[in-house]
Amino acid sequence: MTFSYKTMGTCSQYINISVDGKIIEDVSFTGGCAGNLKGIAALVKGMDIDDAIAKLSGITCGFKPTSCPDQLARALKEYKEQNNF
Repeated sequence: MTFSYKTMGTCSQYINISVDGKIIEDVSFTGGCAGNLKGIAALVKGMDIDDAIAKLSGITCGFKPTSCPDQLARALKEYKEQNNF
Protein backbone atom coordinates (compact mmCIF):
# COMPACT_ATOMS: atom_id res chain seq x y z
CA MET A 1 0.00 0.00 0.00
CA THR A 2 1.23 3.49 -0.84
CA PHE A 3 0.12 6.63 0.96
CA SER A 4 1.08 10.28 1.24
CA TYR A 5 1.38 12.37 4.38
CA LYS A 6 1.34 16.19 4.48
CA THR A 7 4.01 17.27 6.91
CA MET A 8 3.69 20.16 9.35
CA GLY A 9 6.48 22.34 10.73
CA THR A 10 9.29 21.03 8.51
CA CYS A 11 11.05 22.00 5.29
CA SER A 12 9.68 18.93 3.55
CA GLN A 13 6.05 19.24 2.45
CA TYR A 14 5.04 15.61 1.83
CA ILE A 15 6.20 12.10 2.59
CA ASN A 16 5.25 9.25 0.24
CA ILE A 17 5.47 5.83 1.85
CA SER A 18 5.05 2.31 0.47
CA VAL A 19 4.30 -0.37 3.03
CA ASP A 20 3.74 -4.11 2.77
CA GLY A 21 1.85 -5.08 5.90
CA LYS A 22 4.06 -3.70 8.65
CA ILE A 23 7.27 -3.50 6.60
CA ILE A 24 8.40 -0.22 5.01
CA GLU A 25 9.19 -0.78 1.33
CA ASP A 26 10.03 2.76 0.22
CA VAL A 27 9.98 6.35 1.48
CA SER A 28 10.42 9.59 -0.46
CA PHE A 29 10.20 13.18 0.73
CA THR A 30 9.10 16.25 -1.24
CA GLY A 31 11.25 19.21 -0.24
CA GLY A 32 13.70 19.32 2.64
CA CYS A 33 17.38 18.40 2.78
CA ALA A 34 17.70 15.92 -0.07
CA GLY A 35 20.82 14.06 1.07
CA ASN A 36 19.71 13.62 4.67
CA LEU A 37 16.22 12.55 3.66
CA LYS A 38 17.54 10.02 1.13
CA GLY A 39 19.66 8.63 3.96
CA ILE A 40 16.69 8.32 6.28
CA ALA A 41 14.69 6.64 3.52
CA ALA A 42 17.49 4.13 2.91
CA LEU A 43 17.82 3.37 6.63
CA VAL A 44 14.12 2.63 7.18
CA LYS A 45 13.68 0.54 4.01
CA GLY A 46 12.85 -3.02 5.09
CA MET A 47 12.24 -1.91 8.68
CA ASP A 48 9.19 -2.83 10.73
CA ILE A 49 6.87 0.17 11.19
CA ASP A 50 7.00 -0.09 15.00
CA ASP A 51 10.81 -0.09 15.02
CA ALA A 52 10.92 3.01 12.80
CA ILE A 53 8.39 4.81 14.99
CA ALA A 54 10.39 3.98 18.12
CA LYS A 55 13.64 5.27 16.61
CA LEU A 56 12.29 8.44 14.94
CA SER A 57 9.59 9.76 17.28
CA GLY A 58 10.45 12.93 19.13
CA ILE A 59 13.48 13.96 17.08
CA THR A 60 13.58 17.74 16.74
CA CYS A 61 15.25 20.03 14.20
CA GLY A 62 16.97 23.06 15.72
CA PHE A 63 14.38 25.17 17.52
CA LYS A 64 11.45 23.36 15.87
CA PRO A 65 9.39 20.94 17.99
CA THR A 66 9.45 18.36 15.17
CA SER A 67 11.67 17.19 12.29
CA CYS A 68 11.40 15.24 9.07
CA PRO A 69 12.19 11.96 10.89
CA ASP A 70 9.56 12.80 13.54
CA GLN A 71 7.05 13.58 10.78
CA LEU A 72 7.79 10.18 9.22
CA ALA A 73 7.07 8.55 12.59
CA ARG A 74 3.79 10.48 12.81
CA ALA A 75 2.87 9.38 9.27
CA LEU A 76 3.54 5.75 10.18
CA LYS A 77 1.43 6.09 13.35
CA GLU A 78 -1.42 7.47 11.25
CA TYR A 79 -1.05 4.57 8.80
CA LYS A 80 -1.26 2.10 11.70
CA GLU A 81 -4.40 3.76 13.06
CA GLN A 82 -6.11 3.79 9.66
CA ASN A 83 -5.28 0.13 9.05
CA ASN A 84 -5.95 -1.17 12.58
CA PHE A 85 -2.43 -2.42 13.31
